[in-house]
Amino acid sequence: MKYSLTLLLTFTATFLSANTVDVYFGTGGGEAAGIYHSKLNTETGTLTAASLVAQVQSPEFLAFHPNRRHLYAVAQLQGKASVIAYALAPDGALTELQSQAIPDGAAAHISVHPSGRLLLTAQYGAGTVALFPINADGTLEPCKQVIQHQGGSGVAGKRQQSAHPHWTGFAPDGRFAFVPDLGLDQIIIYQVQLQPVSIHKIGYAQAPAGAGPRHMKFSVDGQFIFLLNELSLSVSTFDYQARTGQSERLSTTPSLSPELQAQEAINAGSEILVHPNGLYVYAANRGHDSVTSFRVSPDDGQLSVIDIEPIRGAWPRSINLDSSGRWLLAAGAHSNTVTVLEIDTATGMLSYSGKRIINVPNAICIVLND
Repeated sequence: MKYSLTLLLTFTATFLSANTVDVYFGTGGGEAAGIYHSKLNTETGTLTAASLVAQVQSPEFLAFHPNRRHLYAVAQLQGKASVIAYALAPDGALTELQSQAIPDGAAAHISVHPSGRLLLTAQYGAGTVALFPINADGTLEPCKQVIQHQGGSGVAGKRQQSAHPHWTGFAPDGRFAFVPDLGLDQIIIYQVQLQPVSIHKIGYAQAPAGAGPRHMKFSVDGQFIFLLNELSLSVSTFDYQARTGQSERLSTTPSLSPELQAQEAINAGSEILVHPNGLYVYAANRGHDSVTSFRVSPDDGQLSVIDIEPIRGAWPRSINLDSSGRWLLAAGAHSNTVTVLEIDTATGMLSYSGKRIINVPNAICIVLND
C-alpha cells in the first residue's frame, strides 16, 4: 500500500509539473450543474477529471476577456437570460463578479471585442444581437444596444422562416463585427465604434441558399473567412477585405459526402476551427459524430477534405484546439464526454490513442485559457 501511495504521489507531481492549460466547459440541461473545469496536459494530451467551478443554470457558451483574467457566460439566473462576469483565480477557480440581463431572452453565443471594452450576444430565438459595454475592472454595464435581424430566406422550411443569429465575433483588427444568421443565409457585417461603444450594420456576405450559416473563423493571415454551414454540412470560403469589411464567397466544400450523411437520420454542422499554422481547418459533424479535417489552399482558401475522425462520443456541439495545435478537444453533448484527439501537425490528420476521454455532463462549449 505504501508503495502504491508513493507511485500515486510521484505520478501526480509529474502531471502537475508538466505544461498544463486550464480548460472550462459550458453546459446545458440534463444533469449539468454549471461551468466545469479541467486541466489539459499539453505533453500527453490527457485531461484531469472535471470539477464544478460555478453553479449556474445552462451556461451554454463562454468567452474570455483579452486579459485572460475574466470569463463571461450566457446563462439563466433566476429564470432570466443573463450575461455573467467571472474573475479567474490562478488555480482555475471562478468568482462571480456580477451579471446583466439579456433583453431578448436566451443567447446562442457570446464574444468579447479585442479591446476588452464590449461584448456581443446572439439571440437565436429572438433574432437579435445585443451589445454590453465592459468596464476596466471586467464588470459589465447594462445592455446598451439591441439590433433586430429582419426576414428569413425560407429555403429550408421552418428553420429559415425568420432570422436566427447564431454566432458573434470580430475581425482580427477589431474594426468590424460579424454575425452568421442561419435563418437569413447571410453573415451580417457591422462596423464597431469604441467612442462610445456601438455597432451599426454596413452590409452582409451571402451564403449558399439553404446552407444555414452557424459559426465562422478567420484564416491566420486574415485574408479569408471560413463559414460553417449547419444545414448543408459544408464550409464556405470568403475573400475578406480588411479595409472595407466586405466579403465575397469564393467556394463551398462539403464536410461529409452524401454517402456518409446517409448513414445518420440527422446530421448538422456545429463548430469550426483554424489550426494555428494556418494550413488546416476542422469542422464538427453532429449525427455522424465526427470531425472533418480540411487542407487550406494558400492561394484562394479552397478547402479539400483530408480526414474524417470519429469523436468516440455523441453529438459534438463544440470542438477547440490548444495553442500549440497538437490537441483537439471534442465535447459529446449527448454522451456526457470530452475526447482529446491528437493532431499530426505535418499532415493535419487526427488520431485517437485511448485514455483521453473524461466525463462532463452535457458539455456544449469548450474554452482554453492558454
